[in-house]
Amino acid sequence: MVTAEKFDIPPGNVARVRIIDTTTSIKTLETHHVMGPPMPGMYVMPDILAWSFLVESTNGRKALFDLGVPPNFEDFSPAVTRFLKTDAWGWQISSQKHVADILKNEGVNPASITDIVWSHWHWDHIGDPSTFPLHAQLVVGPGFKDEFLPGYPARQDSPVRESDFKGRQLREITFQESQGALQIGQFRAFDLFSDGSFYLLDTPGHATGHLAGLARTTADTFIMMGGDLCHHSVRPSRYKTLPAEVHLDAFRHFQGGFCPGSVFEALQEKRGRGLDQPFFEPTFGADIPLAMETITQVQVPDANDNVLFIYAHDKNIQGIVDMFPADVNDWQTKGWREKMYWRFLEDFKEAVEG
Repeated sequence: MVTAEKFDIPPGNVARVRIIDTTTSIKTLETHHVMGPPMPGMYVMPDILAWSFLVESTNGRKALFDLGVPPNFEDFSPAVTRFLKTDAWGWQISSQKHVADILKNEGVNPASITDIVWSHWHWDHIGDPSTFPLHAQLVVGPGFKDEFLPGYPARQDSPVRESDFKGRQLREITFQESQGALQIGQFRAFDLFSDGSFYLLDTPGHATGHLAGLARTTADTFIMMGGDLCHHSVRPSRYKTLPAEVHLDAFRHFQGGFCPGSVFEALQEKRGRGLDQPFFEPTFGADIPLAMETITQVQVPDANDNVLFIYAHDKNIQGIVDMFPADVNDWQTKGWREKMYWRFLEDFKEAVEG
């Protein structure tokens, strides 16, 4: 195992961070549609949830990073609705609430939101921005405007609607603006709040304009919001190889109450994966080699103990991380990273038993 490179982040203010369960549920998605090689016993993805992150600066800015699926998802642009009805291979998709309503139910006025950030334009991340007042700007990644404007109905085949941004500022982060643009580790970055509390990172490959978020939770700890740069995990890596013993609930019936790491190493080898490679590579995306390059880059912050990496559909945080309206700034002192870091291995229970 190689010692992880230090992930140097400039000093700045602390943001308040809260994680919202968007009530999104996507079931019966066959694994090969999004990643491979096949894992025995895991031919269908575990139920897919979706998180939204509420990030608040001391300067009054409040951002939402992703919005999940709205409850009226059939009102997407026709191109998206057609896909969900005819081409989504029988996926079971549901959502009970708009994020705006979840905020209101807990006493947070949607009118207080100043920024809505889309990690990318896919339907399970964009929610319905029209449920927020027009003063909230919609923030997207590089290349978005050229590829997707105008939205539906002006452009019939667009996957986004004009109502998503009509009347509000649509801000495309190019990472070339002189003010706020910088480099963090291997990532082009942009200081969204201009106070060092919340950065947007250029994480290309999965989709045009894909962004990650990096919020400062204490002076020297951070939460990284991965969007869809991965769909399962970025581990193991050359910085974080598999542990010698895996102590998880799914493996308590093993002799000694744990599963030897060598069992998972054998799974990797049988599937043609290196011991320092993630279990999966993406099979779906705009540029698969570039998506893999991004995953490799993300392995650096993921291996740093002061960074908590959470991707958009990361079910491993469920039951460990406190949900909205609680904040998650004290994640390190509560030991959440250690509890969830290898938890994804439970999804391989059938493969291990086989």
